Order: sequence, then C-alpha cells, then structure tokens
Amino acid sequence: MKYLLLTLFTALVTVIRAQTPEQNLEKQGVNLPKLSPPIASYVNCVRVGNLLYLSGKGPAKPDGTYITGKLGKDLSIEQGQEAAKLAAINHIAVLKHEMGDLSKVKRIVKVLGMVNCTDDFTQQPQVINGYSDFMIRIFGEKGKHARSAVGHNSLPMGMAVEVEVIVEVE
Repeated sequence: MKYLLLTLFTALVTVIRAQTPEQNLEKQGVNLPKLSPPIASYVNCVRVGNLLYLSGKGPAKPDGTYITGKLGKDLSIEQGQEAAKLAAINHIAVLKHEMGDLSKVKRIVKVLGMVNCTDDFTQQPQVINGYSDFMIRIFGEKGKHARSAVGHNSLPMGMAVEVEVIVEVE
C-alpha cells in the first residue's frame, strides 16, 4: 500500500511540475518570431490526418537575415548548431501558428537536416544536434525523433542549414 501511495504521489508531482512547451520556450528566453512567408511556391505546413509536414526552414534571425556559409570552411560546428537551433525556433513558430497551443504536439516524428558544407565535411550529425537538442528541451520526451543529417554543396540563399520535420499532433 505504501508503495502504491508513493508511486501515485511521485506521478502527481511529475504532472504538476511538467512544463508546457510555451513555458519551456520562456525558460530558454526564446520569443517566437513572426511567421515568415515561404520564399518560393509552397506552403509552410500541410496537415494529413494527425500529421503535420513542415516545409524546410532555415536559420532566419529576428532581423530576417539568415546565417549563411559552409560548414568546414566558413562556419564552426558551434555556429552550425546555432543555425540549426534557429531552424527549430522557426519550425516551432509554424507549429504555434497552425495549432495555437504547442501542447497539442504528440511527437516530433522525423527530422531531415541538410547542412551546407564542403565535400570533405563529415560532421553533419553534430551540426543538426543543435535542432534535435532544442526540440527535446522544448517538448521533452515528445521531442525525441528519428532523424537524417546530410551534407549538400549548396542550400537556398547560401543558408548554413535547412531542416524539415514531420510532427504528430492531437
């Protein structure tokens, strides 16, 4: 009986302490940017059933400019991780626009991270960790996802990274 009560108490404390994604963003000091329009002939998001397919987003800074350059030449891994984190923030802005409440995210399902890099650069996974780690900080267990991280010799507008994502929602 004591074990059952202790288990229930622990579960209750966990629920009470659980932070919403919005609270986690605030704790990280992140204000979501205004949603930027697509740069070509596509939409930011398509919903099919309970899945949201988000178009690729790059590392747009609050002033509307992008982090640009090639990993392995112009940018360090840390700068690439910051670029990937900005892509995550921009995706979260799309999710907020689409659903209004980020607590409706059931799971970040699949991430495809593309890194603008030199031919001999092989640390794409470490760069895209900037995206993945941020999504986990904001969504907790729901932020853990399957992922691919690949290198490209060029990305639109010279962006350092571009990331697309599939999200399961309520």
